[in-house]
Amino acid sequence: MPLPKRRHSNQRTRLRRTHYKLGTITVTECPRCHEACMPHRACPSCGFYRGRQIIKIKSKKTEE
Repeated sequence: MPLPKRRHSNQRTRLRRTHYKLGTITVTECPRCHEACMPHRACPSCGFYRGRQIIKIKSKKTEE
């Protein structure tokens, strides 16, 4: 198997790695409570996904 003859410099390595970056997170509006949430996931504020309640969320009034 062929091996590299010489070591890559730091600059060459860093130039190659400039494309390894995170993209922005997509945020949509929940159709039920109109809060921001990620698509294809249950809403963290109301707990609904596709019209059904998936997660039971405690209301803020009962916590106080």
